Parts: sequence; C-alpha cells; structure tokens
Amino acid sequence: MISIETFGKVKRFRMARSIFGRAVYFTAAYWVDGLMVDTGCSYTVSELVAAVARLDLDFVVNTHSHEDHIGANAALSINRGVGIFAHAEALPILAVPKKEKRLNPYQVVMWGYPDPSYASPIPESLQTPRHRYNVIHTPGHSPDHICLYEPVEGWLFCGDAFIGGRDRALRADYNIWQIIASLKKMSELDMAVLFTGSGSVRENPHTLLLEKIRYLESSGEQALDLHRQGLSYGKIRNRIFGRERLLAYATLGHFSGRHLVRSFIEDRTIPY
Repeated sequence: MISIETFGKVKRFRMARSIFGRAVYFTAAYWVDGLMVDTGCSYTVSELVAAVARLDLDFVVNTHSHEDHIGANAALSINRGVGIFAHAEALPILAVPKKEKRLNPYQVVMWGYPDPSYASPIPESLQTPRHRYNVIHTPGHSPDHICLYEPVEGWLFCGDAFIGGRDRALRADYNIWQIIASLKKMSELDMAVLFTGSGSVRENPHTLLLEKIRYLESSGEQALDLHRQGLSYGKIRNRIFGRERLLAYATLGHFSGRHLVRSFIEDRTIPY
C-alpha cells in the first residue's frame, strides 16, 4: 500500500504492508531533486520502485538502519544504479541484515527482512543540483540515526528522531536521554518544515519539539525521583504512564512502558 503526496518541491511516499486490505504500520520515504530519503520496508519494495520510475534518482540516504527504512535499498541500487549513504555504524547492518540484527516476530510481520545493500559512510554535507544538506547525528532511536537539514529551505528530514505524541513506551534498544539530546539539537535549527519517518509533515515545528522535550524531561525527573524512593520499575510505570498497553503484549515486551522507565533510570549519564 502506497500513497504519494507533494509538499512544495518534496514528494512524500507513505507506505505500509497491507493485511486483509488494511495498512499495518505506515512509514515514509521522501524524494527531492534526485535525493531519496529512506526506502520503506521489504513488503513495499515493488510499489516504491514503480512510484519513482520516472523520477531522477542520484542517491539514497538512510536516516538509520531499521528495517522499515531500508527495504528498497537493494532494488533501487540494482535497478537504478544509485549510490546509498548512511551513518558508518549502519553499514554492517545494511550489508548483512539477517546476521547483524535479528528481528522480533512483530517486526517480521509488519516490515520483514530487507535484502542486503551496500552503502558508503555519509559525509558531513551532501549536494544535489539545487540543494545542500547538512548531516546531523541524532542518536537515541538508534545509534546510527542521522537527520538531513537544508538551511535555505528550512527542511529537516528527521527519520524517527521525532515521533509525535506523548511517549508511554519505549523499545528495548532505544536510549531516551539520547533521544532528548537529539531533540534539543534539532530544536536549535531554523526550521520551516519537518519531514518525519512516519510520514507526518509539520510546518513550523519548534513548538512541537519543545513540548516533546519538556514532557520527556519531566517524565524522566519523575521516574528518577520515584526510583530514589525505592519503587520498582513496574510501580514507577504505573504512577507516571499507567498500566502496560496492548503494544507491550503485541511486541512480546520489546516495546513497553517498563523499558521507558528503565531507560530513564539506567541510561542517565549524569549522576542524580
């Protein structure tokens, strides 16, 4: 399942695996001036390749190595001869995804294993015929996460460094304090439009970023305070975020409120 929409000079491709005619979970890729940002998951490869068949395509940039963002890398590289850029830490995962990152059952169902692809380390900036992008390292969601910032247009392609809403759960391999630090780095940019990895396109996003930072920092301080009082992770979760949601059970505990509490406490690098 794929939908295509244009935002000024940028084309958005919003994609999801379809099961019984319903989208499972949407992810997004973007095209502008020969640049492709991310490539969806393995289940939407043929649709994305067909959708960009008439577009100039010079290279692909992966914001990070998660399976829902690198799915069509191999097909675009083979069929279109395009180069791929990603953070240096992402390259081994792209090259041998099944070996380097085993997926949980829910990840296999929603996104599947991508075919191996071969990328080059992304430089500090990238040039297309009409635009120049600064590459910003934004870890937390993954260690290899980067954003692309075009300062003249005020575009920020942020992958999954910003996900809207009030987080009440976290994946086991995320680092919440790095996420907060990356959000702060993003909030300092002069942005007009934020292009997210889920497909949400936000104009003048500073307020959203600052609200997210305040919410996460407040939640973190509450978690640390309750931990000092001797409460267990489960009780801290219940106090701040409520009981576990269905998501925790559907992912067999991989994505849970308990992991959010654990990261607030165990990933804190500043003593408290």
